[in-house]
Amino acid sequence: MESGERERALARRKRRASITRAASLALGLVAFAVIAWSPTALATIEGAGRRPAYAAATAALMAVWWFTEAVPIALTACVPLVLYPLCGVFGAGPVGDVVASAEPYFDAYNFLFLGGMAIGAAMEHFQLHRRVALHIMRAIGTEPKRLLLGMLVATAAVSMWISNTATAVMMLPIALALVAQLERANGGRKLTHFGSALMLAVAYASNVGGIGTKIGTGTNSIFCGFVAEKLHRDVGFLEFVAIGAPFVLLFLPVVWGVLWLRARKEVLDHRDAQEAIAKELATLGPLIGRERRVAMVFAGAALLWMAGDPLRKLLAPELAGAFGGFKLQPKHYEATVALLAVFALGAQRALPWAAVRRIPWSTLVLLGGSFAMAAGIEASGLSKWLAGELGGLTSLPLAAQVALATAATVALTALASNTATINVALNVLPPALPVLAASTLAASCDFALPAGTPPNAIVFGSGYVRLRDMMRTGFLLDLAAMALITGYTLVWVRVILP
Repeated sequence: MESGERERALARRKRRASITRAASLALGLVAFAVIAWSPTALATIEGAGRRPAYAAATAALMAVWWFTEAVPIALTACVPLVLYPLCGVFGAGPVGDVVASAEPYFDAYNFLFLGGMAIGAAMEHFQLHRRVALHIMRAIGTEPKRLLLGMLVATAAVSMWISNTATAVMMLPIALALVAQLERANGGRKLTHFGSALMLAVAYASNVGGIGTKIGTGTNSIFCGFVAEKLHRDVGFLEFVAIGAPFVLLFLPVVWGVLWLRARKEVLDHRDAQEAIAKELATLGPLIGRERRVAMVFAGAALLWMAGDPLRKLLAPELAGAFGGFKLQPKHYEATVALLAVFALGAQRALPWAAVRRIPWSTLVLLGGSFAMAAGIEASGLSKWLAGELGGLTSLPLAAQVALATAATVALTALASNTATINVALNVLPPALPVLAASTLAASCDFALPAGTPPNAIVFGSGYVRLRDMMRTGFLLDLAAMALITGYTLVWVRVILP
C-alpha cells in the first residue's frame, strides 16, 4: 500500500515537473517573439534595423531558460549559435554572422578556466585538496571555536582553486567525520547546533572562497571576459586576487561570527577532534608519486599566474615582433600557463581519464554562451540603447549604483544560478567597473536557500541542516554581504578598478 502511494506521488511530481518545464519553454519562446517582432523602440534604432530587437529577444529567451532551467544550462548557452546567424544580429552576412557567433566560445578565458578545472580535477583525484584542508584545520586547532574557523578557512582555501561544488562534496565527509567523533566524545548525543553550523560552514565557505581568484568560480571568468571585450580593460590574475582575496578575508570572520552564535549553544568535549583529523591524514599517507607531481604543477602554475604582469611585459615585445604586432593580453598569458599546466600533468601521467571525466565541460559551454550573448548585444547596437535608457541610473551617485547592483544581484541569485544571474546583470547594469565588480562579488553570496547554489543543496542533505535554520542564518549573511560589498567596493575596489 505504502509502495503504491509512493509511486503515485512520484508520478504526480514528474507530471508537475513536465508541465513546469513545458511552461518555461513556452515562456521563453513567447518572450522572444514579443520582443523580436513588437513595434517597440528597439526596432526603430537608426542604422540598426531590427538587430537590437533580435539581440534583446535572444537574451530574454536565454534568461528565462537559464533561470527556470527549462533545458540544460549548457544547451541554453548554445542558443546564440542558432539564433544570431538566423536573425543577422551581427550584420556581417550569413557566413560572417556564423563566425562571429562561434568565436566567443573559443575565447582565451575559456581555456584559462579549462586549465584551472583540469588542475582542480587532478588535485581531487589524488586527494591533494583534502590533504591541504586537513593540514589547515590541524594548524588552526580543534577547540570548538577554532574547529569551526578551521573548517571555514580550509574550505575557502580549496574553493579558490577548484569549483565550489567539488569543494563542498570533498569537505562534507570531513565535516561529518569530525561531528561523529565529537558526538562519540560527548556521550553519543546528536550535536544539532554545532553540527548544523559546521555543515553550513562547508556550504558558505565553498561559495565565498571562489571569489578569491580569477579561476575560483565561473562568475569571475565571465566578469573578466565581459570587461575585456566590452570595456577594453584587462583584469590580470594578480589584479583580480587583489580584488577578491581581501573580500574573502574580510567576510569569512563575519560568517564565522554568525555561525558561532548557533554553534555555541552546545558545550563540547573536543579532545577527540584532533584524533579524527590525525586519522584522516594517516589514511592519506605521505605525499609521494603523482600526488607530489600534481602539487608541483599546481604551485608552479600559481606562481606563474601571480607573476603574470612583469613576465608579460618581458614577453610582449618579443611576441609582437615575431607575430606581426600581436598584442599579448593578460588572458592570453594566463590561458597559456593553464594549458601548459595541463600538458605537464598529462606528460607526467598525473591527469588520468577518470579525472578528465570529472571536469564540468558544460561550464565551458556556459562561459562561451555568456560571452556570445554579450557580443551580440554589443554588435547589434542594443548596448548603446540600453546605456541611454539607463541614463537615470548612471546619473545616481556611485554609492547608490553599487548598493542597488549588489542588492539586486544577491536577491536574484537566491532564485537562479550565480552564472545565470551575472550573465544578465553585466549586460544591464551601468558600465562602470566598480558597479560590475560589486555585482560579481554579490553573485557568489547566496546563503539563504538550498536551491540558490549547489553547496547549499549538498549540505542540506547532511541531516544536520533544517530549512528554517539555513534561511534564518543565510538571511543575516545576505544582509551582511550586501553591506560589506557596498562599503568594500567604494573603499577598495574602486581603487583597483577606478
